[in-house]
Amino acid sequence: MKKRRTVLLLVLLAAVLVASPVLAKSSWNANSVWPPKNHQSVGLNNFAEKVKKATNGELEIVVHTGGALGYKGPELLKTVRDGLVPVSDMLISGVAGDEKVFQIVTLPFLVRDFQELQTLLNICRPYFDKTAEKKWNQKILYVAPWPGAGLWTKKKITTVAEMKGLKTRTYDKNGALVMDAVGATPHALPFSEVYTSLQTGLIDSVMTSTPTAVDAKFWEVLKYYEPLNITIATDMVTVNLKAFQKLPKDQQSALLKIGKDMENEMWAKVPKIDKEQEAISNKNGIVTVAPSKQLIADLEKITQNIRADWLKTASPEGKKIYSEFMKKVKR
Repeated sequence: MKKRRTVLLLVLLAAVLVASPVLAKSSWNANSVWPPKNHQSVGLNNFAEKVKKATNGELEIVVHTGGALGYKGPELLKTVRDGLVPVSDMLISGVAGDEKVFQIVTLPFLVRDFQELQTLLNICRPYFDKTAEKKWNQKILYVAPWPGAGLWTKKKITTVAEMKGLKTRTYDKNGALVMDAVGATPHALPFSEVYTSLQTGLIDSVMTSTPTAVDAKFWEVLKYYEPLNITIATDMVTVNLKAFQKLPKDQQSALLKIGKDMENEMWAKVPKIDKEQEAISNKNGIVTVAPSKQLIADLEKITQNIRADWLKTASPEGKKIYSEFMKKVKR
């Protein structure tokens, strides 16, 4: 009798489980190569928290900062495409070697400030979205800027002539071309080697933004900061398209809405972060040397061939973006 009752209960339980909708929880790893306190990592963590709250915990994004998952950066388009990690933050200039349309945001002295960068990105975005989905099996959740890249130096720089002979750590191809154009020697070094390279004299200057300078405590090995806005780099956070499409529709919608909100939040925050990080550097001994209009004009002129050479081999989409941007900013 007890055996029959147990069997009956098990049958009833199975029937209830089949009839009841079961909400499958999803947990995704998210990759960031930046240190935990870097504004891009902080932004990604905030994004993950908002997603968890909006989906009542049914979608959890676990953020791994500092490159803890083993990915260095340039391979991240492929990494997300292949589903090795479902979500990743990536520097657009870092993955532009794999995708031509992304290269436009790496052009030196194309944009002069955050407002122009936003104008450029608004034009780029439909092309970026289409390329990411159709070619790279991923969806862009949001795009966030970095503060502009300036020069951090041991000697004070006020003219192009004074840049000649610098030994400068650069982070992409176009940055290297800029330093070549002014008579400096570019060095492509992993950021983990920058501090010791400054100590040993292998390099005497670095092209980067204020948050990175603070992360590396440049005031211990450098003296000056020239905010040249050589480029204003951008990050994007993407999700593997198949992983995204497996989510319930309401979670997909939540992810996209939060991504849009996060993008607006980051664009509002980053100019303030730039000033805050510069102030921290100044407080610790770095002297900011504001560039003259003449220096910027000279740098724009001396780097015009870099932009022109890129345009010759740019994709049709890249040429359209460039043309529309130049019309918008009336240049």
